[in-house]
Amino acid sequence: MTTVAIPFTRYKELICAWIVLAIIIFLVLLKITAPYGRHSSARWGPAISNKLGWAVMESAAVIMLFVFIIPNWGMLSSTDLVMIALFCLHYFNRTFVFPFRLHTKGKKMPMLVMCSGILFNIINGSSLGYYFVHYAHYGGGWLTSFRFIAGSLLFFVGLYINWKADNLLIHLRKPNETHYIIPRGWLFRYISCPNLFGELIEWFGFAVLCWNLPAWAFFLWTAANLIPRAIAHHKWYKARFNNYPSNRSAIIPFLI
Repeated sequence: MTTVAIPFTRYKELICAWIVLAIIIFLVLLKITAPYGRHSSARWGPAISNKLGWAVMESAAVIMLFVFIIPNWGMLSSTDLVMIALFCLHYFNRTFVFPFRLHTKGKKMPMLVMCSGILFNIINGSSLGYYFVHYAHYGGGWLTSFRFIAGSLLFFVGLYINWKADNLLIHLRKPNETHYIIPRGWLFRYISCPNLFGELIEWFGFAVLCWNLPAWAFFLWTAANLIPRAIAHHKWYKARFNNYPSNRSAIIPFLI
């Protein structure tokens, strides 16, 4: 089944508007900390299990991507499929692995946060799926091009950093412990949030290897969410622990 594509100029206008919104959200999040995890608050309304919330909102990206690509599977090139597989690799972990490894029994996530995450993932998954079905025309040599190779290296370096940092953070506490501990060693010597730093590198690499507008929009939205989040974490650590290392940055070593 195929659908009629809107003109590419209109599609670009929509994605550019989405990027402008990311900039606005970035500025808002610098002032208002998203209320989940250590920043959670009952003032933000009804809440659900944070594990369920993570799984539901992260699955939305892959579901919407496949809404577009499954009916048009025969139209996709091998290059398209490799890019889609990399995207799904991240979200498989985020949906089916990461939430269920958390030692956060009883912790809640505001439904408002989950719903905003679902909306974010619906739009990003849809914009990428729509692009691959209607506008992607990668040449036969794209998989051996500099952009693809460099972007793939960045993607997997970022994925490794993200997964390793998540693993270290998860194992800071025993399953029944709820108190916070200062993470030390490895990249934690330089930044408070190596997990978020890794995800930034990962999606920057994805944007480079795809080199299309929705992938760059996805990266910018990731930065708009993660940079303020890391700054909030960094301030929280400094306020909570008098002995918190003063030489650490929040998310990018020596810069932010």
